[in-house]
Amino acid sequence: MSSSYQSVSRYFEDAVDRMGLSANMQKLLLTPEREIKVQVAVERDNGEIATFIGFRMQHDSARGPMKGGLRFHHEVDADEVLALATLMTWKTAIVNIPYGGAKGGIAVNVRELSHGELERVTRKFVDEIHDMIGPHKDIPAPDMGTNAQVMAWIMNQYQKFHGFNPACVTGKPVELHGAEGREEATGRGVAQLTIATLEKRQLDPVGTTVALQGFGNVGSYAARFLAERGLKIVAVTDAFGGVTTSNGLDIDALCEHVARTGKVVDFADAESITNEELLASEVDVLIPAALGNVITAENVDDVRANIIIEAANNPTTPEADEILARREILVLPDVLANAGGVTVSYFEWVQNCQHFKWELSRVRKELDKIMLSAFEKVWEIAEAKHVSLRTAAYLLGIGRVGRATVLGGL
Repeated sequence: MSSSYQSVSRYFEDAVDRMGLSANMQKLLLTPEREIKVQVAVERDNGEIATFIGFRMQHDSARGPMKGGLRFHHEVDADEVLALATLMTWKTAIVNIPYGGAKGGIAVNVRELSHGELERVTRKFVDEIHDMIGPHKDIPAPDMGTNAQVMAWIMNQYQKFHGFNPACVTGKPVELHGAEGREEATGRGVAQLTIATLEKRQLDPVGTTVALQGFGNVGSYAARFLAERGLKIVAVTDAFGGVTTSNGLDIDALCEHVARTGKVVDFADAESITNEELLASEVDVLIPAALGNVITAENVDDVRANIIIEAANNPTTPEADEILARREILVLPDVLANAGGVTVSYFEWVQNCQHFKWELSRVRKELDKIMLSAFEKVWEIAEAKHVSLRTAAYLLGIGRVGRATVLGGL
């Protein structure tokens, strides 16, 4: 079983033990409703047949249709996808949007696929699962290795079976009924809650130093919003390495550099830094915004930040989380910190269902309201029950799902 699923199960168990849930209820809430595993066979450009394995884990629908990203990555497996589907169940409940949790993936290295091959893989996957997804069943969205273009192909292929139905998937291009602000949403939510956390600690955001691991969609937008609010981004890394400067990086210029070169390394007027060194940076705030399981029992003692904002899914192992708690390092958990993406996916779905488009200003206003409301509720529970923000978030999310399950009946 993957460490990701073990982590999610452990956090769940910590919360339900405090809630006093029966063993039967715990099993009901943790067991997925459906596990889908399909063959995705396509013809490569050279005429060879390639066979990939695709997954869709549908964890819980007690509070509404299931929602979750679709990742194309060579390390995708059933346990990882199930862990992420479970996280989505709690995440949607924490921010109180009417969804359950799902997740999908295909075990494929997208860097080895041509544009045409990627399209064929996507369409074949939809062919295999279209009867089990849809606007009132399970709504996919982008994740690692997928983007708005992939979502456009999913919508187009789904519609060949079911007719015009843009609400079948979110994260689509704006030109194909996508939402304004969807691309920036996760990063914006991370930035807003970083500032809210600093304010709770009575710290001035202006001049606060930040190290950011990961400069993809989430990390780059979070960096932009934080820099606009006066925080100083002193170190950034991606899969290839990173850069640092005590004066703070020019984020606009760094974004231009990444757009031109595809990586943050070799950015002018900055020193090189490794991912390991970034995690040990002397900063006020550390934001892991890349892969999971990067803060572990082996390196947690190197962490120097006072606050960790989990922009990535599952970046901290349970063992490391316990050590951070003992060191009184505040961790804003992933199930709350990175929920901006699914929240604006919800807005996109609402617009598609109503066939009525919102302006960007409304999307941002509604996003900020939902994220800050959830943050305040989690903070309140943490203080009242003297638990970590992670445990408080799980108590909130599991409580809402549990009540919906009981009220709806079997």
